[in-house]
Amino acid sequence: MPKPQLRPKKYNRGSPAWIVTFADLATLLLTFFILMLSFAEMDVEKYRAMANSMTVALGGTPAFSVIPSDVSGGRPVSVIATEPAPPSASAQIPELIDERAEGDAPTRIPAGVIDLASALIRELETEVASGSLSVNYDQEQVIIRFAEEAAFRSGEAQIKPEMIPILERVVQVLGSCTGDVLVAGYTDDRPIASGRYRSNWDLSAARAVSVVHELVLNREVPAARVVAAGRAETNPLVPNDSPENRARNRRVEIAIRNPECDDTMPTGSLPVEIMP
Repeated sequence: MPKPQLRPKKYNRGSPAWIVTFADLATLLLTFFILMLSFAEMDVEKYRAMANSMTVALGGTPAFSVIPSDVSGGRPVSVIATEPAPPSASAQIPELIDERAEGDAPTRIPAGVIDLASALIRELETEVASGSLSVNYDQEQVIIRFAEEAAFRSGEAQIKPEMIPILERVVQVLGSCTGDVLVAGYTDDRPIASGRYRSNWDLSAARAVSVVHELVLNREVPAARVVAAGRAETNPLVPNDSPENRARNRRVEIAIRNPECDDTMPTGSLPVEIMP
């Protein structure tokens, strides 16, 4: 019986069939992630805030600024900011408002205001230092502000005896200057518990009138220049949310409007700040 002839084995030299499917899957995954990356958007604001914070913490100058969205087409754009120019020597020297150039005339303080405020500061230097009163000014007026605890007892309108000499010194200064004088009394927002005064309006008005009496008593300040007003809790200096703030709001103010002083009155730099 003849032996069966064995055919030589044929080896497939090509890639296995599964590799084609794997390559297709890998290509699809790569395409999918590229598509996802194209839709992703970096949070520019967080990156800029983090970069600026790190720069400031390391003692540098923030390098990023923002163009508003309405300018950049609805999307914030970061730009590189240049290094700021060093300040000039003249900018480092404090400038007194009353010594500015003529070009700054709208913000200059009138000479009468400067003269009166300077004279009051010199005359009442001790009281200003102790905090019993303050002298403030702006472009139109000078205000002498008396704290309640220095001028009145709680719930009363009679001036303390130790305040009388101080008011007499105020009168001496005002006698050398012109200008309308408005004396206004203020309280805090708590209702008054007194059988003598019906409300804070009554008390604030009575205190203002007491100060007016002292101003016109010796006729150095003409009565026609002076007006008394009770303002109660209106126009507080600070919010009435603590005992300390309420104490600041209880006060009497003497405002001298558009003053003009004699040439003989000494003048000088003002050690007080402009009212806000």
